[in-house]
Amino acid sequence: MSLSPPHTMQAIEITSPGDPEVLQPTEVTVPVPTHGQILIKVAYAGVNRPDALQRAGLYAPPPTASPLPGLEASGVVAAVGPGASRWKVGDMVTALLPGGGYAEYAKCHEDHALPIPDGLTLREAACLPETCFTVWSNIAIRGGLVAGERFLVHGGSSGIGTTAIQMARAMGARVFTTAGSAEKCAACLALGAERAINYHDEDFVPILKAEGGAHVILDMVGGSYLPRNIKALADEGRLVQIAFLQGSKVELNFAEVMMRRLTITGSTLRPQSDYAKARYARHLLKHVWPMVARGTLRPVIDSEFSLADAAKAHWRLESSGHIGKIVLKVAG
Repeated sequence: MSLSPPHTMQAIEITSPGDPEVLQPTEVTVPVPTHGQILIKVAYAGVNRPDALQRAGLYAPPPTASPLPGLEASGVVAAVGPGASRWKVGDMVTALLPGGGYAEYAKCHEDHALPIPDGLTLREAACLPETCFTVWSNIAIRGGLVAGERFLVHGGSSGIGTTAIQMARAMGARVFTTAGSAEKCAACLALGAERAINYHDEDFVPILKAEGGAHVILDMVGGSYLPRNIKALADEGRLVQIAFLQGSKVELNFAEVMMRRLTITGSTLRPQSDYAKARYARHLLKHVWPMVARGTLRPVIDSEFSLADAAKAHWRLESSGHIGKIVLKVAG
C-alpha cells in the first residue's frame, strides 16, 4: 500500500569530502522500502554533528545505508514494505534513519519510527530521534543514571546537551554542564541545569569534586577532557564517551580507574543493529515520550533552513554559535 510516491525526488548529496559547500541539491530515485521498512515523505530533517563528519569524509555510512546525509526526520508514511505491519500509509511519524534524511523521501526500519508526541509539531518532532536515542541509550542504559545522582554533560547548549539536561533532570538527577559562553550557560540553567560552567573561565574538575564528584559524565569532547573527567568522577562513577571533538588518543593512568572502581564506556549509534535500535525505540516510547507529553522535555530549536540551504545549516552547526537543534524544512 502506498501514496504513489514519484519516481524521482529532490535531495542533498555530498559531491566530495570537504566543507559545507560540497552539499549540493540533486535529483535521485525515490527509495523503495524493503522487508520490514517504511517510506516516509519527509517534512523536516534534523541536522546533526555526524552529518558534518560524513560530509567531511570522516564518518562513512554503513554499507546498506543511503549515501545521502541525514539521520532523523519527521513526516508521513508514504509506503509500507513487505512484512511491515506497525504503520499504515498516512501515519505521522518521526524516525531514526540510517541515512538519507536530506531528501523528500527516506526509508527506515519500521521499528525505528515513533509516533509524534502529543503537543509537538512535525518541526519539533524531527529534532527528537538522534538526540533522544543517543542520550537515553548512553545515560540510562550504559551509564545507569538514577534519581539523586550527580550528572555532568559537556557541551550543554548542543542538541545532545539540551536534550541530556532535560532528560537527566526529569529522571531526578542533579545536573551540571559545561558551555562556552554566558549566553549558552544561561540557556542551560533555564533548561534545568543546577550549575552551568563556562569552560573559558572555570575548571569543571574542582567544581564537581567539591560536590562529591559526578556519578555519570556524558562527554563529546575527548582529548584533554578524558583524564580530567576521571578526576571529576565520584568513586564508582561512570564516564560515557560518545564523540571526540578533541581527539580519541590520550595518555590515561588506569590506576585511578582501578582504585576508585570507575567505569569507562561509550558508544556510537549509527553502526548498531536494527534490533538494538528497536530496543531503544521501545525505551523511548515507555520512558521518554511521557516526559515530552508532560512538557519536561522539549526540543530546543536554534534555527531552520530550507533543504536547498543545507550548506548554510552546516556552516551554522560548525560555527558552534547555535543553541539546540538545527532543522531543514523539506516539505510544507
